Amino acid sequence: MQFTPSATPLPEDEAQDLLHKLRRKEATWIEWGRWCQTLQKGGYRASQIFEDTGIEGSYQNLMIVAAQVYDTLVQQGASEAVLDYYRGPRSDVLYEFRVLNHQERVAAAQLGMDKRIDVDAAHEVARAIKTWSRTRNRPEGFSNHPGDAVAYQCWRTARAKKDLQDRSRLIAKGLKFAESDGARTQIEQLLSDFTVVPMQRAPLLPLYRLEQEEELPRLVPVVGEGAIAATQLQATPTVQEIEPFRLVQASQDQAYVPIPGWQVMLKAQDPVAWLCSTEDLPNANNLAREAVVVVIDRAQTTWDAQSYWAIAQDDRVEIAWTPEQPEQTLLGQVTLILRPKRILDEGNLTEPWQMDD
Repeated sequence: MQFTPSATPLPEDEAQDLLHKLRRKEATWIEWGRWCQTLQKGGYRASQIFEDTGIEGSYQNLMIVAAQVYDTLVQQGASEAVLDYYRGPRSDVLYEFRVLNHQERVAAAQLGMDKRIDVDAAHEVARAIKTWSRTRNRPEGFSNHPGDAVAYQCWRTARAKKDLQDRSRLIAKGLKFAESDGARTQIEQLLSDFTVVPMQRAPLLPLYRLEQEEELPRLVPVVGEGAIAATQLQATPTVQEIEPFRLVQASQDQAYVPIPGWQVMLKAQDPVAWLCSTEDLPNANNLAREAVVVVIDRAQTTWDAQSYWAIAQDDRVEIAWTPEQPEQTLLGQVTLILRPKRILDEGNLTEPWQMDD
């Protein structure tokens, strides 16, 4: 998912120059990341950059983030040896350090160079440093060195293992990363102390997956409520949705209404929502008076007799049906009219289900 909070259009000649450099793989991966970021901020989607350069969107993101981590190493005064090592290229390792603060990144980068770690080990190092920084009751002997942070994780996990092979493997890894004598001493004690100390496990993540389209609503910009001018409907900005979650960038003065992702909504190209009443609808004499949301697809302006239309009547928006092409300007096709929910006791939905004895 590519989300650009604000895009500043990039001059075409500058964009083409950057795309040309990326195609030819000029300079280092660090420049590639910076160029991809410039292009994305300039309004180019990751898919467009991929088509022009062959660099996949996921790798674009990795390089952009890793280049930012590299820049913090420069800003924090990392040694030239460290900087040269990560120009290697080792963008995947630096990417794992994105979760650390600036000082922690420098320490982790130094450890990564000293131990020649790969991306999997880099992930473990970053996680160990974060865990260590959040640990309040730190055991005696372990220092703040990132190597000791990794050693602490190995020591903590090893103590909870009953299997001697797993325990020995973690002890060996802990001794490999331990920097201080105190950390080494703590880990070496596990070679003779086989007491199993249960480790509290983290709860399961509250993961859910959307299974049906209608579970993911479509956000539709609201043009207004009650009587509205035709110019008001036409001036409402078009919404750009960012997949896979249909993310919408909202302006401060724009309201939106969620509409279930029914098939008719998926087909709408430029929908807007008008809040009105059933009294404002044609052929609605048998409907009770209530508020409704009328979704109008502004992209559909070719009349047909099987649809209702938003028309400009004396510069006011009206919903109409005509058996023939009307003289008034068609502002868009009525995609759907949404009535409010009808739930007798909404509070019951939040309470556990009960049955009387």
